[in-house]
Amino acid sequence: MKTIHQVLGGKALGIVSIKPDALIYDALVIMAEKHIGALLVLEGDHLAGIFSERDYAREVALKGRSSRTSLIKEVMTTDVITVSPHNTVEECMALMNGKRIRHLPVIEDGKVIGILSIGDLVKETIAEQEAMIKQLESYIQG
Repeated sequence: MKTIHQVLGGKALGIVSIKPDALIYDALVIMAEKHIGALLVLEGDHLAGIFSERDYAREVALKGRSSRTSLIKEVMTTDVITVSPHNTVEECMALMNGKRIRHLPVIEDGKVIGILSIGDLVKETIAEQEAMIKQLESYIQG
């Protein structure tokens, strides 16, 4: 099974982030433009939190806040679960499933080096399974 470092190497989109004092509206614009479901909230190199579509639904839409006047730091998730580049795809899938989360920031030496979505991990798992099937077919035929 591949490590997260290997998976990050194949991702086209780098780190997309926003500052805690930014407007929620600005985060939504970025997320729409990049076709992503979450943004890392960074203060310099420090991970301050994560802002996701789920945060928007629960903390803005359902509570009647305005995305044009409320700040990210008021609604972001601050208790962020992270992984290292040495974790495996399997470990991250289990973590995401167990914690019911969809995004995992990747931290190395205290710095954010990437973010994984559940889609990234599913894509990698499918690719590994397809490779295994081809190997088994080749073995059976050979």
